[in-house]
Amino acid sequence: MHFDKPAGSNPIDRLKVVGQPVSRIDGPLKTTGTATYAYENRDIGGKPAYGFVLGAAIGKGRISSIDESRARAAPGVLAIVTARNAGKLGVGAFYVDRALAGPGVDHYGQAVAVVVAETFEQARAAASLLDVRYVRAHGAFDLAGAKDIAVTPRAAAFGPPPQSGIGDFAGAFAAAPVTLDETYTTPDQSHAMMEPHASIAVWQGDRLTVWCPIQQLNWGTRDLGLILGIPKENIRLLAPYIGGGFGGKGTVLADTVAAALAARAVGRPVKVALTRPLMFNSTTHRPATIQRIRIGAGRDGKITAIGHESWSGNLRGGRTEAATASTRWLYAGANRMTRLRLAVLDLAEGNAMRAPGEAPGMMTLEIAMDEMAEKLGIDPVEFRILNDTQFAPEEPQRPFSKRQLVECLRVGAERFGWRQRQSKTGAVRDGQWLVGMGAAAAIRGAPIAKSAARVRLDGQGIVTVETDMTDLGTGSYTIIAQTAAEMMGVGLDQVVVRLGDSRLPESPGSGGQWGAASATSGVYAACVKLRETVAQKLGFAAATGIEFADGHVQSGERRVPLKDAAVQGELVAEDEMTYGDLSKQYAHQTFGAHFVELGVHAFTGEIRLRRMLAVCAAGRILNPKLARSQVIGAMVMGAGAALMEELVVDPRAGCFINHDLAAYEVPVHADIPQQDVIFIDEVDDTMSPMKAKGVGELGLCGVAAAIANAVYTATGVRVRDYPITLDKFLDRLPVQV
Repeated sequence: MHFDKPAGSNPIDRLKVVGQPVSRIDGPLKTTGTATYAYENRDIGGKPAYGFVLGAAIGKGRISSIDESRARAAPGVLAIVTARNAGKLGVGAFYVDRALAGPGVDHYGQAVAVVVAETFEQARAAASLLDVRYVRAHGAFDLAGAKDIAVTPRAAAFGPPPQSGIGDFAGAFAAAPVTLDETYTTPDQSHAMMEPHASIAVWQGDRLTVWCPIQQLNWGTRDLGLILGIPKENIRLLAPYIGGGFGGKGTVLADTVAAALAARAVGRPVKVALTRPLMFNSTTHRPATIQRIRIGAGRDGKITAIGHESWSGNLRGGRTEAATASTRWLYAGANRMTRLRLAVLDLAEGNAMRAPGEAPGMMTLEIAMDEMAEKLGIDPVEFRILNDTQFAPEEPQRPFSKRQLVECLRVGAERFGWRQRQSKTGAVRDGQWLVGMGAAAAIRGAPIAKSAARVRLDGQGIVTVETDMTDLGTGSYTIIAQTAAEMMGVGLDQVVVRLGDSRLPESPGSGGQWGAASATSGVYAACVKLRETVAQKLGFAAATGIEFADGHVQSGERRVPLKDAAVQGELVAEDEMTYGDLSKQYAHQTFGAHFVELGVHAFTGEIRLRRMLAVCAAGRILNPKLARSQVIGAMVMGAGAALMEELVVDPRAGCFINHDLAAYEVPVHADIPQQDVIFIDEVDDTMSPMKAKGVGELGLCGVAAAIANAVYTATGVRVRDYPITLDKFLDRLPVQV
């Protein structure tokens, strides 16, 4: 099915199943511990061996020798795989990190060897006996130190152009009566998902099967094929359940490659799970940024110039953190400039993490907007509303398909009690606590991609949906089931969903906030074809004008059970949803607003969140319960980014030293207060027949800045370097008497 004009009325609009707050259909499996994650699979074709990955102990240099004698003599050892005996290895198309170090070492923690043994404990013990000798080289581990030699990065497939401009930014900024020119920093951050990077691999001749936690299976087969030098058609990846990813499991990483190499070496299934320190230092992370934002405005508050420059670092050949993405879309202003710069750093690869680009970019832009509002003497919410636009700022002739930013801000302000906010900093006290409110806008792209599905109808009236889409805790199983149930007129108990197998019809997978809208559209297309087949089998003149409801097919006075169509055998339909150029005619984005109230202890500087509210406009909400879960989870992640999350670099070793869940701090229950989520009614018929967009990353964008702005309102101290820890403002708190 090809979608190239705005959607008209269709069966989804009935909203009998779609749009309802249905609980996760996979919930019972997960809460009872019977959902099988990658490392837990047992039906793998034989008794597994275990691989243990040894990471590089230096940040830059080369391996001069590896003495394996003691390790090979250790109990249970079956093989040791290194770059010397692994065969020629390539690099995938998305991540640039090499799967095995040797002879060069590109970063601390890069896999040096995989020790394979009968048990995990034997493999771990033997790995400690490897004698690896290194020759150290000077490495670059500090973004600030490399900032001056950063270069313009190459254009990437995802993210904004390295540079953009319209009008005369420099001239307009110089002429503006009110200006802001500030620099902000965001630190390296880790995905820190619960499920580790863990895979099981088995070879059958020249064919490879891997159970793995990969979000995009089509990328995974492609990249594993490139790395191993085998056709992707010879690879089967299975990921029916994923225990969190946040972009950190986009495609093939060290665990999957190590398992494949180890299984080939020993001729039997091999299980590989990365330790937490290796997850932090051997996989990917959100890279640190240095961002300079300049805004010029007239005394009426209208922005006349806006410029955003961002520096980040990565391995050679890696992508930049696209922090300027949101600035290109969010506010009006005739004169504009954005620039990205990339420095080569010898740290673990920086790559996609929930809302790459927008998340760190909004951490800074939305502080700058508050600072500018204060200079102008305008309420921060009203300042944002004043600079709203219904057209893409860099393309004034291109309208947004839907843009309800103003509604989000106004509804949020009313619900949160924004009018009670004191504009004077440090003015509100609650005992020994200084209390403040903060707000920020939210924006995240609304991409959609080709997606396929297969739908089956059997003689019992059961509808089975098959697609290689993944579910990393987001609810893919449920919204796909809802889509099929709505289209075929059956209850959810009559739908079976099969996901996470690369042999199933190809979807774009989970990532980039495109998963829900794309995968359900593919299911919609397959169901349209199945409806046509059913109509033909039951002898209806045409599929149009026929209603599928309550397990029956009806046209006029004739009403037939749906299952009768498959009485002579299962019916199967497969199709994919492809797209025309509506995304070029319209700017597709999601919008929102975040509001926060918090307290800062007047003597200790401790920050305690009190209330959080998110208001989101993101197309049709396919399942309000699941969408709310996504947004409140994103708000928690935003709280972590604002107040505690920071990978600390040891400049001597070139490693992240807080490389586990004990030292890398993330929010716990006690850190999170009352949260509320409001969805603005929005149906975007230019997106797809589902008229939906993604929402899971929108809920993160802007949260950290709202917290930062609340800290400023409470204390009068502006912190421009995340995370906002008390050492950065304690000595500047208002004097208490």
